[in-house]
Amino acid sequence: MFAKTASIGQLKSLSKNTIADHLGIEFTEIGTDYVKAKMPVDKRTHQPFGILHGGASVVLAETLGSIASYLSLPDSDERHAVGLEINANHLRPVKEGFVYGTVSPIHLGRTTHIWDIRITNDLDKLVCISRLTVAIVNANR
Repeated sequence: MFAKTASIGQLKSLSKNTIADHLGIEFTEIGTDYVKAKMPVDKRTHQPFGILHGGASVVLAETLGSIASYLSLPDSDERHAVGLEINANHLRPVKEGFVYGTVSPIHLGRTTHIWDIRITNDLDKLVCISRLTVAIVNANR
């Protein structure tokens, strides 16, 4: 499904000096139609009550969806993938450890991509479900 071939190291390089890097998001697996990453639940991602901040979950979700759209566009393509809309349902709190996100496609059209992102905890229990819509726009815009 992905038009680009990338390694975990290349995805890490793309994320250098970004919010994903700051929050400690690490890509862990690239499949034929999915990408996985993990994020620590610590002082960088906590809200004031000591649990995972919902916004941090959204950053993980958008990071995964954006990378998946990037991988879906051919190298020769002169278009970019940019976030258009995201929603998230936060299902259970997490105090420590890691959360793990997996992105998979719902729709890959010419001008929009829609992604499903599932975030789980260390016990593989669902923490957050997110949907990201990505606009595919001309690079020279």
